[in-house]
Amino acid sequence: MKKEYEHLAASAETSEEAVKRIKEIITILRVECPWDKKQNHKTLRSGMIEEAYEVVEAINNDDVENLKEELGDVLLQVVFHSNLAEENNKFDLTDVINDECEKMIRRHPHVFSEEISNNSNESIDKVLEKWENIKAAEKKDISRTQILENVPKALPALTKATKVQKKAAEVGFDWDDVKDALDKIREETEELAEAAPDDIMEELGDLLFSVVNAARFLKVDPEEALNEATKKFIRRFAYIEEKSLSCGKLLENMSLEEMDKLWNEAKKSEEEI
Repeated sequence: MKKEYEHLAASAETSEEAVKRIKEIITILRVECPWDKKQNHKTLRSGMIEEAYEVVEAINNDDVENLKEELGDVLLQVVFHSNLAEENNKFDLTDVINDECEKMIRRHPHVFSEEISNNSNESIDKVLEKWENIKAAEKKDISRTQILENVPKALPALTKATKVQKKAAEVGFDWDDVKDALDKIREETEELAEAAPDDIMEELGDLLFSVVNAARFLKVDPEEALNEATKKFIRRFAYIEEKSLSCGKLLENMSLEEMDKLWNEAKKSEEEI
């Protein structure tokens, strides 16, 4: 290692030293590395999304070591973006951290406010309601429609639909109960079945939006539910392929009837576990 950088080789002993270490490394890379020198906020967008998804994957897999690594990659993105902003005299990492700390204190009056901190038995739903009310007060100068429009467009579609529905529900624009939401799914299913070819995408979108609404009432994350359903499909498909190969057959040489039979076997075996 170059002598002027030898101090960066040693592991930090505190979080403060660690943040200082990674910040210095990024600063050096912005000067010395051809790739890092060319980066800007927009070129790093996909990296931020990918790293966030890799964190979620590590959590889903209960992989603690990988989670540590992936959180480090997300931290790198945060430091890199903050460094870019600092170079342009916009803000720096300290500003990012301070703004977040102040927001957390402001949105947790049940913890930090001396007047109401004694109410430690508040339900989670009540705490979340206060959180949303405080967020709304912070944005009191924009309309409810603007709040819906400001839901990040880069979010996965199911997550975005959920957030939009929740924000609309805050002003009372919502179904009375889950039965109404489920009835809407039936209505949209019928409309899709009867739709003209040019209307299919729109009707399918309406159906998906209705399914997300039902998931919200049932307190189910639609992204997680769909991911679990996809994993289940892959698991059962793997069973079909394994059984077909054990019989000396390739999947492409099997009839749909044969595959359906194995699918039902896979389903039954899971139900018996």
